[in-house]
Amino acid sequence: MDTVTASSANADFGIDSILAATHARHLPNVTGAVADYIPELAVADPDHFGIAIATVNGKLHTAGDADHPFTIQSVAKAFIYCLALELVGRDAVMARVGVEPSGDPFNAIEFDPHSNRPFNPMVNAGAITVDGIIHGVAGSDAFELIIDRLSQAAGRRLTMDEAVYRSESETGHRNRAIGHLLRNVGALDGPVDEIVDLYFRQCAIRVTATDLARMGATLAHIGENPVTGQQVFELDAVRNTLAVMFTCGTYDFSGTWAYDVGVPAKSGVGGGICGVVNRLLGIGTFSPRLDVKGNSVRGVASFIDLANELGLHVFDCSNAGSTFVRSLVR
Repeated sequence: MDTVTASSANADFGIDSILAATHARHLPNVTGAVADYIPELAVADPDHFGIAIATVNGKLHTAGDADHPFTIQSVAKAFIYCLALELVGRDAVMARVGVEPSGDPFNAIEFDPHSNRPFNPMVNAGAITVDGIIHGVAGSDAFELIIDRLSQAAGRRLTMDEAVYRSESETGHRNRAIGHLLRNVGALDGPVDEIVDLYFRQCAIRVTATDLARMGATLAHIGENPVTGQQVFELDAVRNTLAVMFTCGTYDFSGTWAYDVGVPAKSGVGGGICGVVNRLLGIGTFSPRLDVKGNSVRGVASFIDLANELGLHVFDCSNAGSTFVRSLVR
C-alpha cells in the first residue's frame, strides 16, 4: 500500500470512529420534542438518530439511523432557492425576497418593513415566495422540477410522503395566511392556493441523513454531484445559496450556529440538518426531537462536536482538523 493510499485508509477509519463516538455521546440525550403542529410528524419515533458525512470525492461515512427515511421539511428551502436563482437570476429573486436574517421564528408573519418582502428564503414566507417564482416558470410542472432537481442532488430518485403532505395540507392554515399576505403586498403574483400546495408538497419529500449528506456534498462540490458526476446547480447559484444558509439557515438560532459551528447549513422540523463544508464535504443528521427554535437537539450537538473535532469552522484560525479532513478527499 502506497503512502497516499495508507493515509486515506487511516483517515476513513478515523472519520468512522469520530462519527461513532459522536453518535454514542449524544444518543442518550432525550431533551426536546417532536413537532406536533403537523399531526403526522407528531407520531414520529423520537429515538431515531443518524449522522452521515459525504465527501466531494464520493466517499460516505455513517453512524446510527443514517438511512431511516423522514420528510425534508425546511431543509428543502435551500435547494429550491438555489433552483430559483438559476431559473430567473439573482436580481429577479432579490426583488421578491431578501437575504437578511429576520431574528424571528420560521413561521413568523413578518415582512421587511422597508421593502414589504420576506426577510430571507429560509423562513416560510420567503420559501413560499420562492415557490411562487418557480411556479411562475414551470406552472403545473413545478413540483416535478423541484423533486427532479433534489433527486439529482441526492443521487437517487426521491419520493413524496403522501400522508405527511395531506397532514400539512389539512392543517397548514398559517402558511395559507402567509401566502395571501404575500399576494397582498405583491411578493406573489400567481395562484396562492397552488403555490402554497407546492410548498406543502416539497416539505413532504422523503429523505435520509445519507441523502442530506450527499446533497450537501453536491453544494460543496460547486453544484456537481460527486457520485454521479452530474452538474446539478450552477456555480453562482451555489455561492449565493451557501451565503444565505450561513446567515439564515437555522432560523433565529442562526447567529449562535455561525458562532459555534461555522458552516452553512439548513435545518427542518422533520429533524434533519444539512451542512456544507465548501470544497470538502456535506454532513447530514437526523433526530426528530427539536429545541424551542425548531432545530434538532442531537443534530445541533453533533454538528458542534464535528466542527470542533474536525476543524470545520470557517473562522477557526488554527483549523486543527483541516489536514485530516483534506486527507478524506484525496
